[in-house]
Amino acid sequence: MKYLRAILLIALCAGIQPAFADDQGMSTSQLENYFGYGAIFLILILFVVAMLVVLKALRVLTKVMLKSQGYTEEEIAVELNPAKAGKDKKRKGELWEKLLSLKPLSEEKDLLIEHEYDGIQELDNPTPAWFMYLFYGTIIFAVGYLLNYHVFHTGQLQYEEYKTEMAQADVAHKLYLSKAANQVDENSVKQVKDPAVIAAGQAIFKTNCVACHGEHAQGNVGPNLTDNYWLHGSKINDLFKTVKYGVLTKGMPTWEKSLSPKQISDVVNYVKSIGGTNPANPKAPQGVLEVGNDKRTAAN
Repeated sequence: MKYLRAILLIALCAGIQPAFADDQGMSTSQLENYFGYGAIFLILILFVVAMLVVLKALRVLTKVMLKSQGYTEEEIAVELNPAKAGKDKKRKGELWEKLLSLKPLSEEKDLLIEHEYDGIQELDNPTPAWFMYLFYGTIIFAVGYLLNYHVFHTGQLQYEEYKTEMAQADVAHKLYLSKAANQVDENSVKQVKDPAVIAAGQAIFKTNCVACHGEHAQGNVGPNLTDNYWLHGSKINDLFKTVKYGVLTKGMPTWEKSLSPKQISDVVNYVKSIGGTNPANPKAPQGVLEVGNDKRTAAN
């Protein structure tokens, strides 16, 4: 009966599922296929249920016939389950005795050692085979360990393994930083004062920006980048956005296809670092005066 209940439960779940078909956004053809498969599945379930009922009926009928012929309940059970009856005849502890290399209690009298002390006797019961295999295995493992780590040095000891793992972690860390650096945008860029970043930004500036802003960012075609007057905002996020998207109406090109996010971050950090340097021959102020990043005014 437990199998029958399980089958009926599965059939019930299969029958409930189509009720949610509309919520799942199925098309008409998909819904028709679903109902078709469901019908086939239901027929199979009914077929299995019918076979189980027939089997149950045959067992009941056989039991009635055997009982009418004078069989006892034990004999009927043996007739209906001959394989199980054969297994029951075997001793339950036989498997454990084989695994543990033990002898049955009925044979212990043959294992008694002659000497005794204070009425206590000892059995000549050997050590279990599994324990001996485990013991010999540990010896083989110890020899292999010794040869691998201390004789041939094919394996690394703890300190050497630590250094190797630290070197691998350093490589992975640098790889992560190189990838993370190019995930920066105008919303996540941060102002830093790392000399390496400033130097990298200066190199990018001299390669791409001096034609419009001058060698020292004093201004040429483009505005002076060292004073406190800004056309599009003075915050690091504003500078990143200006460099990335450009200002085509005022001749500022788009750099997002020429420079990586990391390079744009470096160059705007360089621009922020040279504020107030007062280079020679500065261009006249343009835009809105902004004193400090915390006192930003609306830019043109």
